Amino acid sequence: MTTPLPERAGRRCHNVLNSLHSAHYFSPDLGRELAAVGIADERAAYFAARAAAMGAVGAGTVTATFYNFRHGLVAEHVPGVWDKASPETVLAARLRAVDATLRRLLGAELIASDEVAEAARLALRAAEACDATARPLYAAHADLPVPEAPHLALWHAATLLREHRGDGHLAALLDAELDPVEALVSHTATGRGMAPKWALGTRGWSRRDWEAASGRLRERGLLDTEGELTEAGVALRQDIEARTDRLDRAPYEHLGAAGVERLTEIGKGLLMTAFANGAFPEGMIGKE
Repeated sequence: MTTPLPERAGRRCHNVLNSLHSAHYFSPDLGRELAAVGIADERAAYFAARAAAMGAVGAGTVTATFYNFRHGLVAEHVPGVWDKASPETVLAARLRAVDATLRRLLGAELIASDEVAEAARLALRAAEACDATARPLYAAHADLPVPEAPHLALWHAATLLREHRGDGHLAALLDAELDPVEALVSHTATGRGMAPKWALGTRGWSRRDWEAASGRLRERGLLDTEGELTEAGVALRQDIEARTDRLDRAPYEHLGAAGVERLTEIGKGLLMTAFANGAFPEGMIGKE
């Protein structure tokens, strides 16, 4: 008989693995590797790196699956980016960038450690229970081969778990009737989302778009005049995360309470080392 998971254990584990996965997006290694295959623009590099598993898709597919990017920004780079490098070329460049990033952030000794190998086994075991139904980004990545090197296998599994939860999260956002900008504004208002300057700078929205979305949230009673979440707004964001937890529970139930705890423990140690070595830009998260 399996031990029930503690409340939010899956979410906590995901948050750690998601950060480990995401570090390569902020790494100079990704830009260097993709520039070497013809993709020099950093926004094009992001769209290509994350979308390549789906093949040479168009702007509509990328906008739909990424959710909170302005379609016009996506269309500036997709599908044109595939004329510069095929999805297969991008995927190979991305994996080289991940390898370089993790080696730089974690160091050779940690990369070769038993803990990284153990974390890879645990994360891959959790990913066995992911469900591809209505999860296009997860399903596309699930079709990719698992890298042999343990640190890359861990990253691959973290990617599967991240996109599995992410696809489910979009369903929760749709059910909550939050459009892409409203989702960004309300998440930022929790204090755990991307700071406005980062959201606007990377997602392609204008300050006018941000203020209009804030106005719509105020009309719904979710945001106050100071830009803070109201009681109803807090409740809605909590409900969105709880719904996402339910849609994402299978991998962590499959791994079991002890496995989830151990994977979270190892992942936290790796993430702390990565943070200490400059994995993420300062000021990226917050309300300012």
